[in-house]
Amino acid sequence: MLASVLALLPFSTIDWLVIGLGIAAAYVVFGIAGFGTALVAGPVLIHFMPLSRIIPLLVLLDFIAAFGNWLPARKAVARNELLRLLPCMAVGCTAGVVFLLQLKSAVLLLLMGLFVSSYALYSLAVKARPEQLNAWWALPAGTLGGLFGALFGSGGFLYALYLNARLASSEQARATQSALISCSTVVRLGLFLLAGVYADSALLMLALALLPVMGVGLWAGRRLMRRLSREAFIRLVTWLVLASGLTLIGRYFSL
Repeated sequence: MLASVLALLPFSTIDWLVIGLGIAAAYVVFGIAGFGTALVAGPVLIHFMPLSRIIPLLVLLDFIAAFGNWLPARKAVARNELLRLLPCMAVGCTAGVVFLLQLKSAVLLLLMGLFVSSYALYSLAVKARPEQLNAWWALPAGTLGGLFGALFGSGGFLYALYLNARLASSEQARATQSALISCSTVVRLGLFLLAGVYADSALLMLALALLPVMGVGLWAGRRLMRRLSREAFIRLVTWLVLASGLTLIGRYFSL
């Protein structure tokens, strides 16, 4: 099997090391926060393959990782929040596919990066916060999360912002977010299958080869997560959201 992978994927030993470290780091973050793989791994993988292969690769790995996060904690899922967000996410995913196929998304990328970065900076600066966000915020959070998930593979931070402002339990927030990301990846997997993306055997072999690295990253992230209080968890998520926003802005200027 190893010979087949090497034949289909002619990376050097150094290439494999860098790719493996990028994937491991991405899934440490995923194990802690439940999102962020495209934002962490994307800048590394872009040196070895086009974005058109990176996003389908990470969708495959994210589906397995999100399912693995959701399954042990499925009883903690906040079903009311899940049902509020799912229709909005579906609308956002559909719009994202339309934008991806027909429109230039660069300006949208910049605007979203500015918005997310500004919100994260505000959240870090302001100590007094409302006890609970209004449920109507599910509309923009779900729609924009689906939109940016389809466009750039990075919409989970919006679900995290919403759920952590709605739910008192970080366990509930993580379980619900994992369920949402699982649903989102199913939609994107279906779209990529219809488009014939997964007919590329080299892409499937690469995903298979990276599964052990993903597993190590998830294990490390979950161990770190158990040591965090709810306040530390929310603050860490906010810093990751800020990094996400800055990455989106950086991606705009690199286009």
